[in-house]
Amino acid sequence: MYPPKISKEEINQLPVVSFPGEIVLVDKPEMVAPAIDELRKNLVVGIDTETKPSFKSGTSNKVSLLQLSELERCFLFRLNLIDFPQKLQDFLNDENVKKVGLSLHDDFRLLNKRKNFHPANFVDIQHIAKSYGIMELSLQKIYAIIFGKKISKAQRLSDWEKPQLTEKQLRYAATDAWASLQIYLQLMNEPQLTPKQIEKLVLENSPHKQPENSENADKNLTSDAHLEIPS
Repeated sequence: MYPPKISKEEINQLPVVSFPGEIVLVDKPEMVAPAIDELRKNLVVGIDTETKPSFKSGTSNKVSLLQLSELERCFLFRLNLIDFPQKLQDFLNDENVKKVGLSLHDDFRLLNKRKNFHPANFVDIQHIAKSYGIMELSLQKIYAIIFGKKISKAQRLSDWEKPQLTEKQLRYAATDAWASLQIYLQLMNEPQLTPKQIEKLVLENSPHKQPENSENADKNLTSDAHLEIPS
């Protein structure tokens, strides 16, 4: 069983990891369809978004970048340049491909600032990590617990709408989507805890918090731990 918690100090002692594969930057409308055709060949992909930070209280910007990752290739869609094309919306609505990410409600809320869409077949890592004994909520901490490596967050507040994204920005963006995919595939090979074990773990690690009622989970998000993943 995984340790339920990890400290920032422990994470800082770990080796840094970043996406090692091919990055495909989709910044022209004509590049969207070929990218989606490739992504549809997968059973499951990782997803994440980046948004230009707003330093005004109570305001937020539209999503600048949408990342969809395979294990060895990540597609980065520059929505500030190509908007939110129908082909991309259709892929996010596709029941046949599972999309895995973290804190997906935030991503959906910001994506809906561009166009309303109806996401289908999504898994939020935050909704399933507890079933494997992990009480942390951040991608960096969950990844560190499972893989013993650190994801750098140095580029998170950078300008995602600058004319030319840097190599560090591209690698950072790809890493987050890829990390979610890695986490999901790894957890699907691990035994889940029983409800009583989860309740005990929650009480041990959050003494003033009642266990979360799983029936309140968002019905649009799935946590099917029995999905068969091809080797």
